[in-house]
Amino acid sequence: MIIQNFDDLATTDKKKDCLKILESGLQAANPENIIKKFVTPNEIKIDGKSFSLEKYSSIYSVAFGKAGDTMTRALNAVIPIKSGIIVIPKGSKSVIKGKKFQIFNSRHPKPDSTSVKAAKEVMKFVQNKRSDELIIFLVSGGGSSLLAMPDDITLDDKVHVTDTLLKSGATIQEFNCIRKHLSKIKGGKLVENMKCQGIGLIMSDVEGDDLSSIASGTTYMDDTTYADALAIIKKYKIGWKMPNEVLTLLKNRMNEKELETPKKAKIENYVIANNDDCLNEMKSKAEKMGYTVSVMHIFGDIKEIVTKILKKISEEDKTCIIFGGEPTVKVLGKGMGGRNQELVLRLLKNTQKLKKMVIASAGTDGVDGNSVFAGAITENVKVDLDTMKEFLKNSDSGRFFQKQKGNIKTNPTHTNLMDIGVILR
Repeated sequence: MIIQNFDDLATTDKKKDCLKILESGLQAANPENIIKKFVTPNEIKIDGKSFSLEKYSSIYSVAFGKAGDTMTRALNAVIPIKSGIIVIPKGSKSVIKGKKFQIFNSRHPKPDSTSVKAAKEVMKFVQNKRSDELIIFLVSGGGSSLLAMPDDITLDDKVHVTDTLLKSGATIQEFNCIRKHLSKIKGGKLVENMKCQGIGLIMSDVEGDDLSSIASGTTYMDDTTYADALAIIKKYKIGWKMPNEVLTLLKNRMNEKELETPKKAKIENYVIANNDDCLNEMKSKAEKMGYTVSVMHIFGDIKEIVTKILKKISEEDKTCIIFGGEPTVKVLGKGMGGRNQELVLRLLKNTQKLKKMVIASAGTDGVDGNSVFAGAITENVKVDLDTMKEFLKNSDSGRFFQKQKGNIKTNPTHTNLMDIGVILR
């Protein structure tokens, strides 16, 4: 069971159903259930293509992101990997032990000195392999901060930029456009000069499975420019918060084509899992329980998402809305919480006058914002409106649900396929 406090939260039959549906979505995001669909001892079979593994003298792996260790373990169970590197977040204890894999725990969502050390080791590892060897890159969300190689700016500058962007309300694509243009490794630069063969197997945590945005397209390529990065800073009016060195670098390089990120992919990259894998499993589970199910994708501003979800809520009993994606939240206060807990709180606030329902949302990675929780579950019980508004104003949804005993706890799940949620009636 991935939801650790399942029994404590399952205080009614409806809540129990809701948690079972959520659990099925979390299980679907487990790399152990994903890798074996595409990899056999002799080949990787994907998108109608087959890649023979028998022609290589050695096979290595490089994994970075929240699912780095579980993806490696699943791969290594099928193919004997000679050696590899794994980069996962601090506080996430690797599921792999042994000397075959070099393991780094670096910081997320803001990079640290281990992120830089890990990036240098990965770059060296990749560039030292021969043309008859293969590296399988295992990429998942979170990779952007776990590997950091600042380009002519300091790590402190990079951290400051990341912090500013996290609070700006920028989309992940916009966020990563800026990160790619301040990095020596992202946007395809990692693989640009390697001599060996490579293939990227990717778990998507971004809308539309945009390969150039997942982990900042480290093994792919980039179709954005320095000019785009500057335009994003202007759009969110955050130029005054940016270090001068960062703005100067972006402006100076705008017309230097040779310093642009690679515009062509050097290796094949394939998305092997996305949020839909979770939603499909949840839909199947809910239907088996006898619910009439509707599924929706949620991207964009959290307030607009709430409006869309409210329109979908049915008057009929035994109905289920399943949603997945990643809302954008502007951090307003210094509270504890994240976008899942905030979404549940906003829905609770807006369903006070509606018939009884259960509302839940959780991050598949098990970490919601700056809290130790994955998300929250609640019935639309009567709560004082001003109290809810106050918690929202302080970006303090995590503490609100602590008082309600509604936080969902999973600890880091070693995977990342965005957020999933359920409304049961």
